[in-house]
Amino acid sequence: MGTYKEKLSILSEMIAFARVDHTLKESEYQFLLKVATNLGVEKEVFDHLLSEKSPKVILKTQAERIVQFHRLLLLMNVDQEQHKKEVSTLYNIGLHMGLPPAAISQVLEVMHNYPDKVIPPDVLINIFKAHYN
Repeated sequence: MGTYKEKLSILSEMIAFARVDHTLKESEYQFLLKVATNLGVEKEVFDHLLSEKSPKVILKTQAERIVQFHRLLLLMNVDQEQHKKEVSTLYNIGLHMGLPPAAISQVLEVMHNYPDKVIPPDVLINIFKAHYN
């Protein structure tokens, strides 16, 4: 997985997304901290990102973008609440990543078929594969 700068950028984007509703709930913080740990980012550095953004780094591969979209989808649903603004923002983030609009829409629709709206990674990947073929 990419450079340390890319990892910080990923986390900054996720923190900004979590704050779309102007709050950062404990469940969101804990989820973000787990992602940071999985990316090899220390808690102190992660906590610093809460107050100061990291420069934006564009993810190079489509696979990295899909993984980041999935992280954001999981983050959106971690608090068991979903707001129209979050869904709209996630859709727009996906578009800015260059993901196919129809695939994004399908993911946002299909997620309701799974417990806690957690789409299994293989299902998500198959949705995107279908739109690239």
